[in-house]
Amino acid sequence: MTRRTLDHPDLTDPRVGAPFFSTWRVGTPERQRDTVEAIARTWERRPWPTPDLRSYHVYTGQDTGTLLHHSQWTGEAAYEAFVKTHRQERVDEIDTAVPGIERLWLGRYRRYRSAVREGDTRVPGCVVIVDVEFEGPDPERQRAWVDAVLEALESEPDPHPGGIFGHFHLSTDGTRVLNYAGWESAQAHIDAMAAPGDGIGSGSALWERVQTWPGLRSSTVSRYDHALGLVPE
Repeated sequence: MTRRTLDHPDLTDPRVGAPFFSTWRVGTPERQRDTVEAIARTWERRPWPTPDLRSYHVYTGQDTGTLLHHSQWTGEAAYEAFVKTHRQERVDEIDTAVPGIERLWLGRYRRYRSAVREGDTRVPGCVVIVDVEFEGPDPERQRAWVDAVLEALESEPDPHPGGIFGHFHLSTDGTRVLNYAGWESAQAHIDAMAAPGDGIGSGSALWERVQTWPGLRSSTVSRYDHALGLVPE
């Protein structure tokens, strides 16, 4: 069976070979809450579809109108089998409960590198998603850009204490990087971004290199609250 959990996903689980991310636009805080509850009811009344799905998590966007979905699969073949046999009935039930949901995108990724404070056991109060897009597929460029970000982070003499971890994922089509970052709170992240001179993305040479990387098309930052975790019983 399926059960709810308050735990955040383990993004370093070695059994996860295909982490997926997607976003839905639902429009209002009330519809955010209604959609999360509809997802929970839809999944809880059905058996867990396959052991190859390790977990499914939903987050409410602090923009008050979107949801982020993160599912952890052992491989893409398991997801494709789920789509053929189980997905549509769940989509139909959720759409009946909350009509008008816009499903914006689905991204297929692989985790590349992580930055974790050793011994830090804090539970994130805010999840920050940094979504970076490049001009055309180039896996080598994806990896090199992440390496440059981590070098810039490691060079900071006094990193903001509110940051807990960052997990960098590369899209399988070679065009995007997604950083799933855990922060103590949304305000801690806002403060770190705004810190004059020495904040994240400050004017240092290393950060300037990150921001002006050849082929970098766009970079967006979104903050989310963990709303629902679903795992097998």
